[in-house]
Amino acid sequence: MTTPAPESRHAGGPLLTKRRVEFRDTDAAGIVHFSAFFFWMESAEHELLRAADVSVVDRLPDGVDASWPRVSVSCDYVSAVRFGDEVAIAVAVAEIGRTSITYSFQFEQAGRLVAKGRVVAVRCLMHSGRKPEAVLIPHDIISRLEPFRG
Repeated sequence: MTTPAPESRHAGGPLLTKRRVEFRDTDAAGIVHFSAFFFWMESAEHELLRAADVSVVDRLPDGVDASWPRVSVSCDYVSAVRFGDEVAIAVAVAEIGRTSITYSFQFEQAGRLVAKGRVVAVRCLMHSGRKPEAVLIPHDIISRLEPFRG
């Protein structure tokens, strides 16, 4: 994982944030390892949820947690970035379904496209000892996520 930039910006549409590539993000060739992008997507998604005042895990009145397990993730790589580079990340809500949210990610370094990613997360109740149970996304959460459509 990398250290987030001191601030993220949002004025409607995608949330914009930055990461500095740390040594641990790189592979033997000195470029960012493919897996680092998945950590960055998760981190940027959480920044978006915080900006929208949506919890990653909600403890419901009945004691059951509601959360957002991922059911699909992908990343297409366009060009390499290296240790010390600053990567700009734009994360947007691409789709809101009945139980799922699809996020889109665009990574740039000095204005150059580096990668594009996609994450689908499903709103689920997390019952102890059972598989996650998909549930409808509450309307108040949808309304808080709408400003981040991109």
